[in-house]
Order: sequence, then structure tokens, then C-alpha cells
Amino acid sequence: MAGKSWFGASANINMIVTNTPAADLALTNFAYCASSEISKFAVPGTGLALALIADSFVLSLSVHPSVHEGHIALNAIQRRHAKVSSGDTIACSRFMPPENFNLALLTLDLEFVKKGTKNEQIDAALLSHQLRKRFLNQVMTAGQRVSFEYHGTNYIFTVNQAAVEGEEKSNNLERGMISNDTYFVFEASNATGIKIVNQREAASSNIFRHKEFNLQSLGIGGLSAEFADIFRRAFASRVFPAHVTNKLGIKHVKGMLLYGPPGTGKTLMARQIGQMLNGKDPKIVNGPEVLSKFVGETEKNVRDLFADAENDQRNLGDQSELHVIIFDEIDAICKSRGSTRDGTGVHDSIVNQLLTKIDGVEALNNVLLIGMTNRKDLLDEALLRPGRLEVQVEISLPDENGRLQILQIHTNKMKENSFLAPDINLQELAARTKNFSGAELEGVVKSAVSYALNRQLSLDDLTKTVDEESIKVTMDDFLHALQEIIPAFGASTDNLERCRLNGVVDCGERHKHIYQRAMLLVEQVKVSKGSPLVTCLLEGPTGSGKTAMAATVGIDSDFAYVKIISAETMIGLSESSKCAQIVKVFEDAYKSQLSIIVLDDIERLLEYVPIGPRFSNLISQTLMVLLKRLPPKGKNMLVIGTTSEVDFLESLGICGAFAVTYHVPILRSEDAKKVLEQLKVFAEDDIEAAAEALNDMPIKKLYMLIEMAVQGPHGGSAEAIYSGKEKINMSHFFDCLGDIVRPY
Repeated sequence: MAGKSWFGASANINMIVTNTPAADLALTNFAYCASSEISKFAVPGTGLALALIADSFVLSLSVHPSVHEGHIALNAIQRRHAKVSSGDTIACSRFMPPENFNLALLTLDLEFVKKGTKNEQIDAALLSHQLRKRFLNQVMTAGQRVSFEYHGTNYIFTVNQAAVEGEEKSNNLERGMISNDTYFVFEASNATGIKIVNQREAASSNIFRHKEFNLQSLGIGGLSAEFADIFRRAFASRVFPAHVTNKLGIKHVKGMLLYGPPGTGKTLMARQIGQMLNGKDPKIVNGPEVLSKFVGETEKNVRDLFADAENDQRNLGDQSELHVIIFDEIDAICKSRGSTRDGTGVHDSIVNQLLTKIDGVEALNNVLLIGMTNRKDLLDEALLRPGRLEVQVEISLPDENGRLQILQIHTNKMKENSFLAPDINLQELAARTKNFSGAELEGVVKSAVSYALNRQLSLDDLTKTVDEESIKVTMDDFLHALQEIIPAFGASTDNLERCRLNGVVDCGERHKHIYQRAMLLVEQVKVSKGSPLVTCLLEGPTGSGKTAMAATVGIDSDFAYVKIISAETMIGLSESSKCAQIVKVFEDAYKSQLSIIVLDDIERLLEYVPIGPRFSNLISQTLMVLLKRLPPKGKNMLVIGTTSEVDFLESLGICGAFAVTYHVPILRSEDAKKVLEQLKVFAEDDIEAAAEALNDMPIKKLYMLIEMAVQGPHGGSAEAIYSGKEKINMSHFFDCLGDIVRPY
């Protein structure tokens, strides 16, 4: 890792320690040597000379004429830190700084050189400027002690934390080089007599640990626009000094809500925002963890989350650091008051307690609360008003460019270590993974890797040594993974294919005309700005192919979201549960730019029977509302309904909710002839007679009849008939036809 103590050191050079030539030079933190020695420590192309002293800390070197060859001059603090005295021999080596070695954050503990010095007040902003200028390009190591002069008084600072740009916060000791962008944090115990003021002012332009953001390096893909929105609304005011915001008369944003479908990166973004801020480490709490079975304990848990921020604001006022509290699954504890009837009122108390802490009488100004939820609709509306969780950003499904970024993030290490095959095309994968969330894309990568690893294993001998060089993740591995990982908000291809088990055949001009018209509606949905919602009803006799046609339109549309709502998935559910399921499918569709919903057998969804309580009014009203409700801005939807009871739907007024209605007819003789010619199961001389017998036959019954005619000893071998080696026996065919009841 960049910045470790052993990085970039050359061979050791033994040198004799001597004292710093002059008292003022002792305050520079330089080490001094003879002119003949400086080249041994020069860093090419930088004009710097850096020496790693006793494998412990790095000092900048300068030439002084009074220092003899083979000697190195160290001040008293440097000698004490290196545990040597004048005249001792010490091991030194040239230090070569790695890339990205600039310090983002330097936390320093201040004290006087002479104990018992009178109390002093130090302006953090001014001291930061002076130290940055005086020690520019010097390397600081955690634990290192450095003496300096400030306004006529000598001080010592101890490096508590040295965080390099681009690295996560770490408990390990690190080092880095001071640059013009290094952010200083000063600390001093009460016993030293030093009081730090304007620490907040010093941090004004450094609220973030990084001077610029590369979201992909942080593992965030496809969310650039969302992050820009968050920065503008929640952090822009915090970047400026306090006196600027005071003059503007504005208060900082205290809360934000990240909402959207599961797996889109809400938790990841919240966690990375907390890591990027120059403040206290964020407190991350899952909503359910706050709950307790003991009376009053839940409210106490909420108060405890804000205790540190309250103490800081009480003691430091505007100088207090920013405290970030991240609530994952905030809907678990902040449901609308009065909606939870558990008899305890705990959920209502939690909401009240949280509202008080964020924006109550003694409101905190040093807190940023980040909430995350998949169900924004469940939250108490008082929590969402300005002054509370006022910044509400939808973290939606990534677009194609976002998916490409996510795939690059998850395959970056494979690429660096040559585990990706040359045929990998991430751009093509991004295009194929419509409506995949970030988590689902990660699942695709894991699945593809599992295929690649499995090729190297033998179940006969799992102890066999694996050749790492031969592990290659190929494009085929990713294509297989796409068959395994089904997106929650993608097209239900399997369910749609089940609706047309016999494939797609030419059923004549009438069916072809309806299909072409339906595909025109698909094109309309793609390009129309004035018709975000297009509805179409396919009505006709049972078995005429309505569902198969709707499924074919859905598959051929190539839309990202295609779902079918049918009664078979709701057997045994109550009316309210059925309504909830139907509403959820529509709500999910609103998350996709283009979507198709198939309402199959609407009369079955409505629980229609010709006598008695004829239908469910609750479901009927739900469908009426959804068929007229426009999708959100930028989202277009096609709804295709199918029914065999068009007169019934007409009586309810549901037919009027559909913009277009097409009649899907049963087959005539010429239509049946076309179907039989494509199936190739009859001899050419028999097709005409079979087609004539199949006049006014629903296509579903035609397929059923064909299946019956190829079975049994009189029908011949089904396998032989479908393979073209034999043909259907006409006598057996007419026997089976006599068993089929024609309702039309």
C-alpha cells in the first residue's frame, strides 16, 4: 500500500549523527549533510532529497557547509525520535515517494516546547496556512514529532493521523507528503494551556477528504447525476466558511433521504459519503436495531445516537465537527404515525423523538442524517418536510452507461490480473442487461466467475492443483450468467414464453393485421411525448390466441420491463392482497423508462361469475384507476388486456378505459390450412380436408387436437411425426375431432 514505512527505500547508508548547526535550523524539520552526500538522497525530477531515518520516519535533506562528509545533522527532537545521540551511527536510505503520496488529512496534537508556558489561543486557519507553507513537500509519518515557531513561541506537534488522498480511513500508521491541499486538524489537551479556535473556519474548504471525486474509484457506478444533486443541495453550503452562510441567512441541510428499488446502491452511496467527509466517522444503524422490547429503551437508543453531536455543539459551538448518522431501512422505524396498531405507540414515539432531535427547539446544526428506504410511501410526512429529510434523491436503476461503469468496477481486478478473456465486451453486456440493478450486475459477474472457476475443478479430485494462469472468464461465461440472474425489474421472459408454448405461426391475414397494429402501438410508446400511457384490449373467444399474441408483442418489443398479471398467480389471495399485487406491478413498471404490462383474462382477475355476486368491485376500481393513471414524467407504458367476456367488461365501463380494442377471431379454413402447412404433420393430400374440418376452430383447440391425433397406436409415433418421418393418420384424426366440443 502506498505510504507504508518501507515503500521506496534504497540501500542503507551508515552516517554519524551530529547536532543541527544552528538553533533556527532546528525549527525547519530538515536534516543537514555535506554537499558531497546530497546526491545519494536526491529524488530524480523533483529537486527534493529525502532520507528514511532508522527505518522510522522520513526527513527532507539540505546542505550545510559546517556538516562534514559522512555525517548527518539532526535536532534534539529528531534524535530522540530516532533513539540516537550525537556521535552514534544511524542507518539512512534514499526515500522514493510513490504516486498519489500527497496528504489529504493531517491531524496534529499541539504542545509547548517549554512546559508551563502561559496559555495561548491559536487560530487554526492561520496556523494551517503557515504550516502548509513552511513544511510544503515534507513527508510526515504518524507518530512523528516536529518543532516549529509560531508568533514568537516554540511549539511541538505530534502527527496523530496522516491520511493519503484516495485511501480509505485506516487505523494503520501511514505517511504522506504535505501539499497545498492538505487539510490540518489541530488538537490540544486542556493541560497544555493551548486553545484552538476557528477550526471550523480552517475546514471550510475541506469538508471533503478528497479535493476531487472519482466515483468509480469509490466503487460507485452510474450515479454521477444523483451525487451531483446531493452535493449541490446538502454540501455546497458547508464548503463555504460559516460567516458566509451566516450572511446569507441560511441553515445547512440536516437530512437527506435516498430512496429507490433494492440493490441500486443507496447504502453504498451513503457509506461512501460518510467516508468522504472530514468529520467524525459515520454512525451506521439499521432501522430495526433501534427497536427494543423494553418501555422507553427505543427512544433512549435514538437519543444516544445524537449524544456525541449534542456534546460537541454544547462545548464547541460552530467549531464542532460534522456528525453523520446513517439510517438504513428507515421505514422500519419511521412509519406514518397512527398506521401501526401494535398497542404500544412505540413507532409514533420514535418518529416524535427523531423529529425533535433534527429540528426541535434545541435543534442540532452539526448533524447530517442520511436515511435509506425502498418504501418512501411508508414514511411519516412530517419527516420529509424542509428542515428534516428535505433532500430526497431517487437512486433509480442505472442506464446503459451506468451499467457499463458498474461492470467495469466489478471486473477491474480481473482485468488487472489478466483473468478476463480477450472476447469480453462489457459494452455489449451493458446493452443486454436492461433494468439490472447494481447488485444484480454484481451477481452476474459472480456467476460468470463461477463458470470460469468450475472449468478448472474436477469433482473426481478436488485436491488437484489449480493452474491460476489458465483461469479465464469468457464472454460465454457472462452469457450463461445472464440466464441465471433474473432482474427483479426486467422482462418476465419465461412467463411470457409459457403463454406461447407452441411458438409463433402465421394464422392468416386477420391475426397478422392485429399483431402489426399492436407493434405500431409499441413504436408509439417508444417515441410519443404526448401519450405516455397507451392501452389496448384484445378480445375474442376462449382459445383464440389473445394471450399468446400479447406475450409475442411483449417479447418482440424488446422493452426492459414486461410483466404479465394473471389470476393463476393470485389463487387463494384476498381482494386487498390481489389489489396490492396488481398495484406493485404497476409501481415497478414506473421505475423503467419503457414498460409493457399484460392484464391476462381480466374477467378472471375480477373473479367474474355469471350468477350471484358477479365480480370484485375493489379489483375493478383498482384496474380502472391504474388504466387511467399516467406514469411519472419520462416514463412510457403500454398496457395490453385480454378478455373472453367483452360484453361483461363493457357493462362495467372497463372497455372504455382502453384506447384501442381489437377482436382476435377463431380460425377459418384458410387460416387453419396455413397453420397446418407450417406444422408439417399432415400429408399434402390431407391438408385440405383437415383444414376444412377445422373451420371455426380456436387455435388453442387446434393444437390440442393435433396433440391428441399423434398419440396412441393408431396415431403413429409422435416423435416420428414431429420429425417429419411419418404423417398423421386421417382416420384417427377425425375420431379425435369428434371428441372435441365446438362451443362456437
